[in-house]
Amino acid sequence: MSINDRDLGIAAAGAGAAVVRAHYGAPLARLGKDGDDFATVADIEAEKAILETLRAARPDDLVLGEETGRTGEGGGDRMWLVDPLCGTLNYAVRNMLASVNVALRAGGRISVAVCADPFNDEVFWAGDGTAYVRRDGVDQPLTPSAESRLVDLNLDPPFPNRPGFLAARMLSDDVFLDRFRPRVVSTTLAVAWVAAGRRAAYVTDGHLADSVHFAAGIALCEAAGCVVTDLDGRPPHSGRGGLIAAADPDTHATLLSLVSAQRLSR
Repeated sequence: MSINDRDLGIAAAGAGAAVVRAHYGAPLARLGKDGDDFATVADIEAEKAILETLRAARPDDLVLGEETGRTGEGGGDRMWLVDPLCGTLNYAVRNMLASVNVALRAGGRISVAVCADPFNDEVFWAGDGTAYVRRDGVDQPLTPSAESRLVDLNLDPPFPNRPGFLAARMLSDDVFLDRFRPRVVSTTLAVAWVAAGRRAAYVTDGHLADSVHFAAGIALCEAAGCVVTDLDGRPPHSGRGGLIAAADPDTHATLLSLVSAQRLSR
C-alpha cells in the first residue's frame, strides 16, 4: 500500500525519535565535527532509521541529512531535509530538550514538515497549508499565541550578521525586557512551540536556506499563521539570513524594531 508524503514524513520522524529515546541516558562518545560541534551514536543511528524509512517508500528522492550529507539519485525537485537530533549537546548531558526534524522540499517549497518531540510523545506536523500536533494518535490544530511573552533566543554560533546583530544583546535591552521574558533552550523544538502557542517568538541568526535544522519549524509556523521573516523583515532566505518567527504581527513588529535598532547603533 502506498503512503502519502505527509504520513511518510511523520513515520520517518517517528522512527528517528524511537532511536533517540532508546539511547537516552547511555554513555555517549562524542564524534567531533567542525569547530565545537559533535554527533553521538544516537544522531547517527536516528538518521539511519529515518533514511531507511524514506528510502523504502521513495527510493528516487534526494535526501540532505545532518550526518550523511546529500544522498540519492533523483532530480532536485524533491528533497527531504533531515535533522535526526536537534539539541545534541542537551541530549548528551541528559537534558530532554531535543527534537527530530524532517521536511520535504518539493516544487520549490516545503510541502511537508514534521518536528517530533521524542520525550513528550508529541509530533508537530504541517502539510497542505495546515498545521497540527499529534498526541496519542489524535491531531489538534496548532494555534499561535503571544500570551506567554516567552521569546527564545538562539545564542549558538555562528553569527553571520555580527557585529550588526547579536541575539545575546537583546538580553540586556530594556525594551525587550519590559515586553518579553527570554528563554534559551538550544533546540529548534522551540520554533514548533511558537506555532503551538507555547512561545511568543523565536529569534536566531544564521544562513537558513535548505537548513535541516530550521526548514520544518519555519514551515510549521507559516502553516499555523505565525509571522515569519528573516532579520530584515523579508521572507525567510531572501535577505541577510536569520529568523524571526512570531505568534502575531505586533510581537513580530516589536522584535523587528529591536533588531533594526541594534544595527543602527553599530
